[in-house]
Amino acid sequence: MIKEQIFYFLSKIVASLKLLTRSWEDEGLILQAKNLMASEDWNSSIKTSGRIEDKEFKVYSQFGDDGIIQFLVNTIGITNKYFIEFGVADFYESNCHFLMVNNNWKGLVIDGSEKHIRRVKNSSIYSRYNLKAINEFITKDNIMNIISSEVKSNIGLLHIDLDGNDYWILNEIDFDLLSPEVVILEYNYIFGHERKITVPYDESFNRFKNHHCGLFFGASLAALNNSMLDKGYIFIGSNLARNNAYFIKSNKSELINKVDLSAEYVDANFRISRDKKGVLDYIQPNRIIEDMRGLKVYNIETNELEEF
Repeated sequence: MIKEQIFYFLSKIVASLKLLTRSWEDEGLILQAKNLMASEDWNSSIKTSGRIEDKEFKVYSQFGDDGIIQFLVNTIGITNKYFIEFGVADFYESNCHFLMVNNNWKGLVIDGSEKHIRRVKNSSIYSRYNLKAINEFITKDNIMNIISSEVKSNIGLLHIDLDGNDYWILNEIDFDLLSPEVVILEYNYIFGHERKITVPYDESFNRFKNHHCGLFFGASLAALNNSMLDKGYIFIGSNLARNNAYFIKSNKSELINKVDLSAEYVDANFRISRDKKGVLDYIQPNRIIEDMRGLKVYNIETNELEEF
């Protein structure tokens, strides 16, 4: 027991030191990214062949989304250089961090943790860039009040990553007001590619509430795609990790090679499930899925609850 306690406190100290020493503007990584983006191969078109995942690289994003976002920004000609990103934690490992530092975009970030938002505001980038950080737990009832208090016109990019009510929040957003050129939506790959399903709406949703593994959250890609089609957007692919889906306005469809929705469903390599004690157990997703059978999901086609 004593050894476990010592290990726990040491791990907390190491984690704290990492936070103190990390660079919010890593010049080495940024320079490497700029050199890659200057290459002919990276700049080649994917209008008729190739996929957006071919453009991946990572500076601050969790996976390779930094590269995809840079490619789309350069390809579709975004004029409104403003982003909104939900569920950013402390914004260090996020999809819009590099976009702000490299391209000097303005932005709004929202997270439910007071500690995380305080860390953003205490960081060096908060004074160097035009960034607004808001501590708020997002619900269907408050999302547009939060956004409209800060944003009055169209934006360039919207990213929703809430690990929960993503589908329901998406449908509360006024796309006539924001009209984002690029939309990034986190989807739950374990929900498959055929069923248009989402977790039932719960204002206080916590992804560990319904199952200890923490993987019962969000919506299927098919459900999110259905909503985005209604808003006038088309699906252009996902990142290689298979957790973020990308959408652009349908009037820009000639700029990017179209992809098959079902083709995006391959086995994800990340293993983030947890055991009943809340510890990562590294279990493969297919084993977790069977353990989750019987949980209730909402079918957006039938507007009814059904078993997962």
